[in-house]
Amino acid sequence: MSDQVDVLRRRLEVVIGTPFTEGNSIEVLRNGDQIFPAMLDAIRGAEATIDLMTFVYWQGDIAVEFAEAMSDRARAGVRVRLLIDALGGRLIEKTLVEQMDRAGVQVEWFRKPLLKSPFKSNHRLHRKVCVVDGRVGFTGGVGIAQEWCGDARNENEWRDTHLRVEGPAVDGLQSAFIQDWAETGRPLFDDDDEFPVQPQGGTSTVQIVRGSASLGWDDMQSAFHVMLASARERLRIATAYFAPDDDFIETLCAAPARGVDVDLLVPGPHADKRVSQLTSEGVYERLVECGVTVWTFQPSMMHAKVMTVDGTAAVVGSSNFNRRSLDHDEEVVLIALDRDLTATLDGHLDDDFARSVEIDLTRWRNRSAAQRALETAVKPIRRWM
Repeated sequence: MSDQVDVLRRRLEVVIGTPFTEGNSIEVLRNGDQIFPAMLDAIRGAEATIDLMTFVYWQGDIAVEFAEAMSDRARAGVRVRLLIDALGGRLIEKTLVEQMDRAGVQVEWFRKPLLKSPFKSNHRLHRKVCVVDGRVGFTGGVGIAQEWCGDARNENEWRDTHLRVEGPAVDGLQSAFIQDWAETGRPLFDDDDEFPVQPQGGTSTVQIVRGSASLGWDDMQSAFHVMLASARERLRIATAYFAPDDDFIETLCAAPARGVDVDLLVPGPHADKRVSQLTSEGVYERLVECGVTVWTFQPSMMHAKVMTVDGTAAVVGSSNFNRRSLDHDEEVVLIALDRDLTATLDGHLDDDFARSVEIDLTRWRNRSAAQRALETAVKPIRRWM
């Protein structure tokens, strides 16, 4: 199996052009009850810098809590930069922005629609990154909003996964922030940035992959293709939105044909975007026919973006398995070659599958004519979902 991991590592390094780093320490955080306290603890302990970027930042007590924590550190002399997608953060309470601005937080909006060309306005900031003092990083699928609070116990508490990272991989997360911060016109760094030499106190081998809008193939697509094509025993994918192109579906369907057990976990009755769910439902029959087991999560919205391969490799980040993430938006994922980390994620997925319903092919083929009509109706917009 170690030979297989070595092959996967070299494939990713050559295809992506970014080397893995050794000695990282990674903690898996499941749902808001674990994610938000860890992030807030790091922010409140910041001594020099805080960099946070997100797609969603809006109402709720948690939004206030983050604003107050960042404002407190800014008043204490910490350099705080906050980058919010102008579309995803449009519902944020203006008083929070004003509060942070008065405290000295550098608040910027990524690509305000009226200030950018129509082409650029379609390409949004979907990365979720927080880096504190250049030493501790966070990434995953969580936005700053009330629906992510809790532990996915009911429809009001979304299911998601985030990672807390220390070690050389933090540099990759910092770079992902700086790449998008560059559009604000503010300095990329200042004297508060120490750019510390990262310790190697952990055991995880990690690659950070960034995806950006492109007319051609980008690194996110390459990374996902490598992971799918490299699976030999088991492939598991959890995604909030599933609408890849035909090439990805063929690559995914090729896995069961070579003996790989493939499970796909998607939202169920509490999907937040029905149109996006319809694009997924339009390919369920094709997936199940080729041997993919499709599961729909029942308790709440499934928002996690997690992939595990053969119990040895894992992907966690902001990117969904859809055309919008792979073709249009700014994304970032962490790829880890780490059996223990992958085992933790697989354990969480086991819990998720236990609370999900498997798509039965016979019953699915008997779905209503109205359902089929809706699936057909969304096909023309699938590439934008």
